[in-house]
Amino acid sequence: MTILGISAFYHDSAAAIVSNGEIIAAAQEERFTRKKHDPGFPVNAVRFCLDYAGVTVDELDAIAFYDKPLLKFERLLDTYYGFAPRGLRSFMAAIPVWLREKMFIKRTILEELYKIDAFDRKKVKLLFPEHHLSHAASAFYPSPYDEAAILTIDGVGEWATASVCMGRGSSIEVIRELQFPHSIGLLYSAFTLYTGFRVNSGEYKLMGLAPYGDPESERTKKYVEAIYSELIDLKEDGSIWLNQHYFDYATGLRMIRDEKWEKLFGLPTRQPESELTQPYCDMALAIQQVTEEAVRRMARETQRVTGARYLCMAGGVALNCVANGKILGDGIFDDIFIQPAAGDAGGAVGAALAASHIYFSEPRPGLNGRIDRMNGAALGPEFSDLDIEQVARRNKAVFTKFDDTDELVEKTAELLDEGKAVGWFQGRMEFGPRALGNRSILGDARNPEMQKKLNVKIKYRESFRPFAPSVLAEDAPEYFELAAGSPYMLLVRDVVEGRRKPLPDGYHQLPIREKLYHLRSDIPAVTHIDYSARIQTVHRQTNHRYWKLIDAFKKRTGCGLLVNTSFNVRGEPIVCTPDHAYTCLMRTEMDALVMGNYLFLKSEQPEYKDSGEWQQEFPLD
Repeated sequence: MTILGISAFYHDSAAAIVSNGEIIAAAQEERFTRKKHDPGFPVNAVRFCLDYAGVTVDELDAIAFYDKPLLKFERLLDTYYGFAPRGLRSFMAAIPVWLREKMFIKRTILEELYKIDAFDRKKVKLLFPEHHLSHAASAFYPSPYDEAAILTIDGVGEWATASVCMGRGSSIEVIRELQFPHSIGLLYSAFTLYTGFRVNSGEYKLMGLAPYGDPESERTKKYVEAIYSELIDLKEDGSIWLNQHYFDYATGLRMIRDEKWEKLFGLPTRQPESELTQPYCDMALAIQQVTEEAVRRMARETQRVTGARYLCMAGGVALNCVANGKILGDGIFDDIFIQPAAGDAGGAVGAALAASHIYFSEPRPGLNGRIDRMNGAALGPEFSDLDIEQVARRNKAVFTKFDDTDELVEKTAELLDEGKAVGWFQGRMEFGPRALGNRSILGDARNPEMQKKLNVKIKYRESFRPFAPSVLAEDAPEYFELAAGSPYMLLVRDVVEGRRKPLPDGYHQLPIREKLYHLRSDIPAVTHIDYSARIQTVHRQTNHRYWKLIDAFKKRTGCGLLVNTSFNVRGEPIVCTPDHAYTCLMRTEMDALVMGNYLFLKSEQPEYKDSGEWQQEFPLD
């Protein structure tokens, strides 16, 4: 069975192809169009998946879309009716779009596919699994477990905003759901907007900002109390009720009613790109604490009703790696698997897998020595030596080609040890929001200037945002309080006590910049201001070349980890092609680029002709 999965028309559209239960290819549309979070039909991603699998649309056994649009339309109508007459303006704006486009989504999908590849429309089987089933399938079926509980949490699918399921073999049983408008994901997005970031994009910034809040301040405690007393009723089982008096997402055009929030918290909605002051840091900490408590209660309830030893997670809230780390630390499950593309992009994988295992009753393939069935998330396009050399010739670029991998990684390790920032472009592009050693910018975690250099001179992004460590899996306990693997950078745990440096008195009262640049450990570039780190464990069997690079760096320096950040600048999707990578090298203050076996030193490159207006190509995220 060969099945194409598609997610589209909201944000982070993507395509994936599954053959005999194996994920063959998957990619997000944004990587091809260079429009971050591109919501359009994933024409380029579909074409890539079909080409990689060597099939035409006619040869597919089914095409699976990641949710049920008509059920979503039912929720829309029911919500407007329930809140009437409130929301008339939003209703008048939304309904014509639904009637014109989304009500006829089957036709739209077929028309878009026909642009890619002519086929017999009568023979195409279109399937529409529910949104949270797609999330659940994306987490359970690629996991290493034969039996596991599944917890999915996001903004909203059709009706569900969270679900508890049980996976056994090739089956998934939905046990319970939390329904719209009550959603921990929408609550977190509301605070994303309130603190000045973009909804469905800036939630990870809110999570990164939270540690700058003062956990002992009366203001933080006051914010937490206000959230619990006015916005949310959090039950013991993790289910929530949100007071719609304060929100506008159900029927309006904004997430929140600004004037009511400003009155409740005594703080105006922060304008994007304005100065970040301590009250907004405390607000970020407050909502992070509330979110963590809700997610931890959901996890405990999931274990209680299923009795499972293992947990699988997906949905946008599963990208909150701080909360994930707390669940792991609670010890209620033996281990956790989190879908690396936990958001809507991963719905394409889940829809295809649900069709394979539930609709067609295909058995799950074996692990065959793999740590899971996601293949390290390396599911996107890859490029040949010829592709790299063509980019080099077109740009008159200077390079050195290494015929020996050991020589290549040793030279790269030497550059990193010298304090250089190195673009690392290898193999197949990652699927999901994290760069995992195939489309990464790397640096020396021991260098106290590295975080500032990467943020200010290369990524061109806010200075408060932390960077993640890629650590040899076997060395992880030497650096972090982590007893499990974290191959997809989706768990936050603390740096071990012995590597920390003491904080000065009054640390939480310091200005944000002084907090940021205080030396907190002997790996300062990856130690957040609360001693935490978002960890990627690098496994020899999953990404051998990346493992060899970190191992070479360890042999040279004694340090078995590197700074790993995604290969892009702020507002730009992660690079996909050699041309994207070389352009990023020349537009930034990156020092070197390693593509395949080719090393490009920035200092040796010819002058790069650029309009200087390239940053306007990528709107701020």
